[in-house]
Amino acid sequence: IDKDALDAQVKERKIQEATEKAQHEKIAHDMKKNDKLMCLLEERQKNEIKDMNRALTEFHKNFQKPETRREFDLNDPQALKKDRPARVSDDDPRCTISGMQKFMGEDLNYDQRMKFQKEQLREWSLQQQKDWKNALADQKLADDLYDKFRIELDRKIMEEQRKEEESRRGVCAATKDFNRIQVAELDHKNELEKAQKMKDDMEEITFLLRGDLLSENPDQAVGPLGKHHVLVDRWKGMNQEQLMAIRQFQKEQALERQRVREQERQRDAEWDRQRLQTARALLLCERQQQRQNRVQRRDLDFVNAELSHEQKAKNIYLKEEEYSNIPTDEFYAQFNTTTR
Repeated sequence: IDKDALDAQVKERKIQEATEKAQHEKIAHDMKKNDKLMCLLEERQKNEIKDMNRALTEFHKNFQKPETRREFDLNDPQALKKDRPARVSDDDPRCTISGMQKFMGEDLNYDQRMKFQKEQLREWSLQQQKDWKNALADQKLADDLYDKFRIELDRKIMEEQRKEEESRRGVCAATKDFNRIQVAELDHKNELEKAQKMKDDMEEITFLLRGDLLSENPDQAVGPLGKHHVLVDRWKGMNQEQLMAIRQFQKEQALERQRVREQERQRDAEWDRQRLQTARALLLCERQQQRQNRVQRRDLDFVNAELSHEQKAKNIYLKEEEYSNIPTDEFYAQFNTTTR
């Protein structure tokens, strides 16, 4: 370890700290001095403001008294003693409409008028109470009469209902006896009809068993107009020859339908081929048109390039040859040099 170097660094560090401490103390001393100076200046400013306010108060007191002000009449403490009454009567000529010193209900006999109005309201109230009591008495009398009328009406209704109930019971008893007789007659009639129905059913069953319907005789379905005329209610179905003829006809229909479908398929294929040829021809035409457009565009670009070169050459010629002699101030100064 280099002890001399470390001692030198320690010494330099102490010198640096001492220097910094001296600078901080100097700055602190200056700050204290500035603070004292600021306090003295603030105290002087406060004293100057007090002196100014005192002088201003003395000036107002001596030279701007309240009675010398233009608006003193608004703040005069003796204004009520000096002032005249607002009006001496309801017909005071000073109480004009524009003065707004008299409004509806502000007349001088207000107390007497209010007393008279209160007395009038009291009389009206007593009269209304009397009328209300009379109306209540009339209403009570009418209600009593209406209650008596309702009681009498209810009594009459109950009497009518009792008589109606007695007559209804009599009618119900007569109806019950009549219904009993009707039920007995209906039962006897139903028994007769049931016996007759059973007899008819037995006869019908015997007729069917012995007839051509259940025996499935094919001749019974032949109509009176010929062999091909069939009675539907007696027809039991076709024989084998008729079934074979129908199957043969169905096969012919299937072959015909297959032939028609083949023709439609061939026709659709032909239409598809024609559409493809048309689309191919249109595509070739579009490509040919695009090639022609590219050729025309290339020719147009070539012509535009030549025109651009010619324009540039012309501009250069005009700039260097035609417009090279720029007029100076002496050229313009030769005009307007004499009077007419």
